[in-house]
Amino acid sequence: MSAGGTQKAMIAMSGGVDSSVAALLAIEAGFDATGVTCKMFGSNVLGDDALEAFMDEVDDAKRVCRSLGIEHFVFNYKDVFERCVIRKFVDSYLRGETPNPCVDCNRHVKFGALQRRRSELGFDVLATGHYAQVAFDETAGRWTLLRARHVEKDQSYMLCRLSQDDLAHSLFPLGALSKDEVRDLAMRAGFGNARKRESQDICFIPDGDYAGFIEWWTDRGMDAGHNGDEPRRGEGHEDDLGNRGVAETAQRGPIESADGKVLGQHDGLFRYTVGQRKGIGIAAGKPLYVIGKDSARNALVVGAKEQLLTKSVTADEVNFVSLAPEEAEGRGVPVLAKASYRQAPRPATARFSGDHVVLELDEPIPRPAPGQTLALYDATGQAVLAGATIR
Repeated sequence: MSAGGTQKAMIAMSGGVDSSVAALLAIEAGFDATGVTCKMFGSNVLGDDALEAFMDEVDDAKRVCRSLGIEHFVFNYKDVFERCVIRKFVDSYLRGETPNPCVDCNRHVKFGALQRRRSELGFDVLATGHYAQVAFDETAGRWTLLRARHVEKDQSYMLCRLSQDDLAHSLFPLGALSKDEVRDLAMRAGFGNARKRESQDICFIPDGDYAGFIEWWTDRGMDAGHNGDEPRRGEGHEDDLGNRGVAETAQRGPIESADGKVLGQHDGLFRYTVGQRKGIGIAAGKPLYVIGKDSARNALVVGAKEQLLTKSVTADEVNFVSLAPEEAEGRGVPVLAKASYRQAPRPATARFSGDHVVLELDEPIPRPAPGQTLALYDATGQAVLAGATIR
């Protein structure tokens, strides 16, 4: 990694150790660096504790920037985050899907709004603490998104919605490092966040109560554009401003077997996801899994583990990354596919048609939840060919 002369790098800094070391390495590579932190939501989303936690993150980022001798700024992206991440998350669940808000945040905020700001301010690249790699393929004439060298930390799946322009102006200094190496660099640099714990939850739902958040958000009508004076989670609201209200999708309905036998009652389809085993509430001789959701009939379909398996996955909203669209159209492309972040890549054949793709796997996998992200890698499992949304 080299600046190739004095280039300006905007460093996206969360206050954590990864982005701090990314800043350190960018400076060591010769970049003229400036740190920025994005404000994603205000106290209207999680209350005063969330605002205090954000300010702690800002303080950590500022301290690192001071130690590195670079400037630091805070950008307010609350509106775009609420519109493109939180509202999409809520609406997708209400449609019976299981979205991936981290992929949407990367697409619309960290590599959407922030890349536009980078360009407007005259920075050459945006550097982040993601564990991934980027390179230019001279033969194909395209930028390539590659997995991190250490697979256990690889985040290329979360970045499969990036465009060619995003990749052309992105820098991933941690792509060849392990987490232990990153922490060691932070310790040697004297960063106070060197041993900071990693966040494992969705940032706007730290308690993991998705259903409770969806009920609150929709019933309170927390629309994009609201400010910090709006009602906070757990507080009342005098008006019914919900865009649809939870009532329609929270109605109890039948839990059915695959052959249509009614086994019990569910508490609202948005509370369940395909592949779920625990919390269904049905006593049976063997474990039952959610194998489908029939929104038209408000029915939750369950079955045995073998009924959850599939060898065919359909997805749309295809985003071509390392693979050019004209090279994919109308033919079978050998791929390694990931239908969830934790899933190991599985061999398959992808058949593309416009912005749709049908995936035929060599071996069956648990049926992925509609709304999840599908990442397709080349046969080596290193280059991200495309990303799509499972239907």
